[in-house]
Amino acid sequence: MYLSPEKKAEIFKQHGEVETNTGSAEGQVALFTYRIAHLTEHLKKNRKDFSTQLSLQKLVGKRRGILAYLYKKDIERYRAIIKALSLRDIIKQK
Repeated sequence: MYLSPEKKAEIFKQHGEVETNTGSAEGQVALFTYRIAHLTEHLKKNRKDFSTQLSLQKLVGKRRGILAYLYKKDIERYRAIIKALSLRDIIKQK
């Protein structure tokens, strides 16, 4: 498996408060970003793997939803996580 429990704990420890806090928005965004990067590399080699393509689209949607939540609740945490993960600012400001 590409994502071992040790790697998952490391992601949550780096972007969340502790490795056992798997519910933090920052930790979930970091985990989704890691999985999105892995699936993107897989799709570069296997262009016709449509089930993986659908899974990738769902993950991107979940990550976007969590980022929208962070934007509404605490914009500083939102800015910190997109800077830490080098993501684009996806929320369109009015």
